[in-house]
Amino acid sequence: MRKKVGVLVSGRGSNLQALLDACADPSFPAEIALVISNVPGVYALERAEKAGVPTLVIPHKGFPSREAFDAEMDKALRAAGIEIVCLAGFMRLLSPPFAEGWRGRMINIHPALLPSFKGLHTHARAIEAGVKLHGCTVHLVTPELDDGPILVQKAVPVLAQDDEDSLAARVLEQEHKAYPEALRLLAEGRVTVEGNRALIRDA
Repeated sequence: MRKKVGVLVSGRGSNLQALLDACADPSFPAEIALVISNVPGVYALERAEKAGVPTLVIPHKGFPSREAFDAEMDKALRAAGIEIVCLAGFMRLLSPPFAEGWRGRMINIHPALLPSFKGLHTHARAIEAGVKLHGCTVHLVTPELDDGPILVQKAVPVLAQDDEDSLAARVLEQEHKAYPEALRLLAEGRVTVEGNRALIRDA
């Protein structure tokens, strides 16, 4: 049985597209069963609809607290029988109860080689820091921001002539490979967590 995946989005959804493309292969161990956006009218919703995936818009502004908004998302995910949650450009911090409720079954992609450059503006900060390698990380989500056991990392060289946009574009190409790879590992049940390390069986 393919694992049912829910994807949370807030924007154009290029990583969602990479996951949709991977899941379009019937031999892939997961299928996207629901896409939830906290912002109406974003392009990610169109991508999901084109792929025939049910979508739901839950505007966060209508809720008195982060916890109340997260509880509504949680209800929708569980009602759809979701087993794994993927964050794909979801621009909301998650409340601890939500993160704990999906611990070990929720993954995020971050445009840097964690634990370096947590948070925003990762590409500009990488160039400023003078690092020679930059990239992306798919990790299991914990209540702490951009933390949690690392499943997959992909690196790219930082070139002398790079600016934020050129570096971001090269990293994004790798994100589109890393995210489906990490989802496959999780969906196939090949991930065991020990402390803050994710151990991959038959890696």
